[in-house]
Amino acid sequence: MLRSYLILNLSDMNHLPLMERWLLKDHARETIGQLDPILERYTSYRAVPAPEGSERFCPYNWRMTEHWWREPPWVGGVMDHGTAFGEVWPPGYASIVGMPEGAARSAGWAGSPGGPHPPVMIFVQSRRADDFVGKGLTIDEGTNIRWITAHKYPDGVPVDEGEDWFLNVHAKEVAEQSGLKRFFSYRQVEQPRLGAFVRVSELWYDNADAWRKAVVESPAEYTQPAWADYDRYPFLQPAVDFVCQFLLEAPTDDFKRYLRPYITTA
Repeated sequence: MLRSYLILNLSDMNHLPLMERWLLKDHARETIGQLDPILERYTSYRAVPAPEGSERFCPYNWRMTEHWWREPPWVGGVMDHGTAFGEVWPPGYASIVGMPEGAARSAGWAGSPGGPHPPVMIFVQSRRADDFVGKGLTIDEGTNIRWITAHKYPDGVPVDEGEDWFLNVHAKEVAEQSGLKRFFSYRQVEQPRLGAFVRVSELWYDNADAWRKAVVESPAEYTQPAWADYDRYPFLQPAVDFVCQFLLEAPTDDFKRYLRPYITTA
């Protein structure tokens, strides 16, 4: 079984009413109609307000949608839902989520610090590849805010070289953060490589203040890799090689189990 993280940002929060209605009224239902036979689980999390001090990381502001796949949703290395009906997309969808105009799905990667911030979709194995901190943590051990990060390595850096630094140097130093409760990571599936990103990781803290203390106010000691073109933690340029988002523990929506009608208060 495969798992995918789809990390989404809105170019302007004025689009939030439109996009929430589209997702909850139309898109979730269409997705299940098309993919139900191969989709085991389909959940979505609304991003929580980013902690003070996180601005330089360019956190994504809308949702992370998670799919668990009984079989891969691609044919010949290309995403293919195999439906007889096309999907309905809201007007201006591409620009709203930071993609090239005329594209209903991301084609390549063109993120930048000043925008756009295109969607990131990364396919991983269902089981964690690397578990660094907090294995065995229970729900009775305090609350958690999840810092979801996805990264790739700068152009020209071999993936094996980047992975050697991440696993053998960086992750060990990150594990020393004060207040870090949980830290684990997944590697992008090798075949086919859909999208530019290599890893997605989760770092958990008690709350926003605990994140700020660990990452901004009292940071751990970090080793900058020789190939880095960004000289601050995480040594991967935010919105270019590094994307992040803040979430809570429980999904906002569990569409396969509870696909509710779209009911307004009017």
